[in-house]
Amino acid sequence: MKLAEALLLRSDQQKKLASLKQRINANVLVQDGDEPSEDPNELIKQVFALTQESNQLICRIHLTNAQAKLEDGKILLSLLSLRDNYAEQHKILVDAIANTHRESDRYSSREIKWKKVIPVSSLQKQADDISAKLRDLNIKIQAANWQIDLVE
Repeated sequence: MKLAEALLLRSDQQKKLASLKQRINANVLVQDGDEPSEDPNELIKQVFALTQESNQLICRIHLTNAQAKLEDGKILLSLLSLRDNYAEQHKILVDAIANTHRESDRYSSREIKWKKVIPVSSLQKQADDISAKLRDLNIKIQAANWQIDLVE
């Protein structure tokens, strides 16, 4: 199995787990005299089995990420860490830009006037540059995921 397939399987498992949890919560309490649509005890067993299966898959994915080397000799995990770093930097810049906008609620010249203390245009350029790096890195990671075999 390729790493990309394992990642898709993990995503499907996470969606199924969320669905099972929702179904459990919808069936643990019924009106007196009614029966639940599904047996919550059976659903709990399914969640526990799927969680165990998912955990094993996640361990294999992590091992693969730590061991896989790309054509340029870099380890895949280092690219994933770099991507997380870029994503955090991008979020910080976008949040800072968003917080420079404030509705003016001045009714007279004596009320508080707000002034931007950072240049939004340079922050936006930084955010755009990081966004481009993120796109390039994601393309490289996605391509590698379809080439790398999952550790057994």
